[in-house]
This record gives sequence, structure tokens and C-alpha cells, in this order.
Amino acid sequence: MLKLNLKKLTQIKAGYIIVFMKAEIIAIGTELLLGDIVNSNASYLSKKLAELGIDVYHHSTVGDNPGRLSSAIKLGLLRSDIVITTGGLGPTVDDVTVSTISKTVGRKLILDITTAKRIKERFRRRHIKLPVNNLRQAYIPQGAVALKNNEGTAPGLFIRLTAEKYLIALPGPPRELAPMFEKEIAGLLKKISGAEYVIKSRFIKITGLPESKVCEKVKDLLKLKPPVTVGIYAKLGEVDLKIMAKAQSQTHAMKAIKPVEKTIHKRLGGYIFGVDNQILEGTVGKILLKNRKTLSIAESCTGGLISSRITDVPGSSKYFKMGLVAYSNQTKEKLLGVPDELLTRYGAVSKEVAIKMARSIRELGGADIGLSTTGIAGPTGATSATRRGGSAKNFGGKTKPVGLVYIALCTGKKTICKKFFFLGDRASIKWQASQAALNLLRVGT
Repeated sequence: MLKLNLKKLTQIKAGYIIVFMKAEIIAIGTELLLGDIVNSNASYLSKKLAELGIDVYHHSTVGDNPGRLSSAIKLGLLRSDIVITTGGLGPTVDDVTVSTISKTVGRKLILDITTAKRIKERFRRRHIKLPVNNLRQAYIPQGAVALKNNEGTAPGLFIRLTAEKYLIALPGPPRELAPMFEKEIAGLLKKISGAEYVIKSRFIKITGLPESKVCEKVKDLLKLKPPVTVGIYAKLGEVDLKIMAKAQSQTHAMKAIKPVEKTIHKRLGGYIFGVDNQILEGTVGKILLKNRKTLSIAESCTGGLISSRITDVPGSSKYFKMGLVAYSNQTKEKLLGVPDELLTRYGAVSKEVAIKMARSIRELGGADIGLSTTGIAGPTGATSATRRGGSAKNFGGKTKPVGLVYIALCTGKKTICKKFFFLGDRASIKWQASQAALNLLRVGT
């Protein structure tokens, strides 16, 4: 193991020594700056580094420009112990990462014979003539370690600049970056950091309550200081509370997290649907399986989104009977038996129609539970008695706004109908409606 920098040693409340190493991630690619590609690599690397006890203090993004990239690398090395770049390792002229690193750190490029052989063999196995440009990828800065890429031709780079400074270059495609980090980098960084602690996160997932209300219930917890902290993150139809702890091990970290998690459960109770990577449709599926109940869904404004989410869960065929998108009034009448009288008197977007849809789909699908949605996703509103073809002809009723949605649940013994007003564009309203419908299933079955 490399010698530790004693200046970085410190102690935390539990009394054990930890080593703080700071890392920085530089994403390279003009396509990132233009918004053509979402930078998922930064999120992945930050999580993995945290698990290794390495703090990430800075993220930056630069285009395929040698000058700006060189400046970003120099700044990163001034303020961080480990600088990780992603992207720009390809064979084309706009892939400037390796040459820029070479000039920035003052190390000439040399041919790595092992990498060259690996590239040639990859093309040979695919029965493709080796393009001359691909051999550019076999040149690495002197003293660098070439990291094996099993998913592509571009090797990664690991460069030890000093006993305290490290530069790592990883490929841009996530399918290449993630395996390389796991197999080639994680172990090296664990040794380098000498970290005597890990960072563990626990996400508590909440729905049915807005961010402001969640904040009111946990505002004191949001003020906690390390080694245990709590953050709040709002999503469409969901709020996540993130509990983060620094400790000697995963076990110690979870021990520190548990009391805070218990407090959150006491305060938010039934609004919590899961933790960490659990999803609402997965939670609903487990409840249906546990209670040995089956489900059929009739959707109007959500256009099949709820059924799609339900069937995204492996094993959903054990409890999901059928899904029907009854978008037009004619379909509501013909397939779900919604009386013309209800549509004329109350309109398609109404409590009465939602209830009839839920009851009918339950019977039609031969399921224990029927669920329905009807509403206005936008971009324009309708009237209280909107009729055939979705026209907004006024039948004397008040205008119904965009975002108005009725969700009904029928179990045979009871029928529930909830009225919602969602904000946002068409896609956002559909997602929020699907989230509310799944939550009604969760608490109503």
C-alpha cells in the first residue's frame, strides 16, 4: 500500500481515524454541453467513489477542446487528489483526451504493445479489417497503466503523478466505463485512499405528500451534521429522503442510519412505499401477491401507462389480469358499459364515470380489483359534460381544467374515488396520475 499523507488524517466522533481523499470528475464531450447526451457517468462514479470512502467535491464538463480540457485538468489536480476524466478516448480526430493529458502532465505518448495486440485481435475476431485510426488508441502517456476494456477498443488510463496525485481516464460509453471501473479501478482506489471509512446512503421513498409537507415533518433531521446527514429530493409524484452516514464499515454505517430511519418512519408512516431502489409498482405487486389479489385496469387519460408500469415488474402475470385503454367515449360505452346518461350528465371526466369504469373493468377482467383513470392531460381543458370525440362543447357545465383527474378503485366490497389536480405538461400529468393510481392501489387494497 502507498504511504498515507499524514496531513489528511483526522478523527470523527466515534473516535476512529479516517483518511479524506478528494476526487473530481471531468466529463468530456461537446455533445454533453449541447444536451444531446445526459451525463449518467458522473452519477455512477460519484456513488461508487462514495462507497470507497472517497469524497467527490467537483463535477465539470468541457467540450472536445484541448485548451479548455487542459485547463480543467490542471485546476482539478490543484484542488483534488484524484481526477477522473470520462470520454474522448475514441479513434477519431475529435477524441483529444489522451493527447491533451500527455501534453498537460508532460509525458510523451508511447505505443503500448499489449493494447495494440488487443485492438488487433478484437477486429480479427469480428472479421473486420483494422482501421488505421484505431491504432491511435494504443498510444498512452509514458508511465501510465493501460486499463483493459472488454467492451470496446479504447483502453482506460491510470497515471500516478505523485504520491498524492492521480489521474484516471475512462471511456465515455457507460457500457464500457462501468465494467472498467469495477474490474480495473475500484481495487486500486481502495488501496490508494487507505480509507478507514465508507459512505453509506439509504433512500426513504415517499408518495402522496408534497415536498413542503415532508419537509415540515423532518426539518430538524435536515439540519443534522456529519457523520449522519439527511437530504430531501423532490421528483414527480415522489419525495426521497436520503440518509447518509460515514463509518468504519457498511455495518457501522447502517447502525448509524437505523435510528434516523426509524424516526422518519414514525413521522411519515403510511406515506413511505419503499427504500433505496424499490419502485412503487414493485411495492404494489408484492402487496397483491401477498394478499392473493388480482387486478384489471381501465385507463383513459393515462393511455396505458399504469398497465405498462405494472407489467414492467417481473412476475406481474400472477396478479395482473388485463388492461384496457378506453380513450374515446364510444369505447367507454361499448366496452365498459358506461351509460350515455352518465356521459351526458356528468361528462367523461367525472367521479361517476371513473367509478363505473372501475366496476366494469373488474367484472370484465374477472379480477378482484378494478382500477380506473379519467382526466384531462392537456394541453387544453374541457367542460363538465364533454361528449363524444373529446369535444369541448359546453353543455352548461363549468370548464374543467388541465390536470383534473379522477381515479377509482373497486374491490367488490368497497369503491373509492379520488379527485386530483396535477400541474405540468401532458407527460408530467400522465406520470403523476399513474403514480397516484398506484398509490391508491397500495393503500386501498
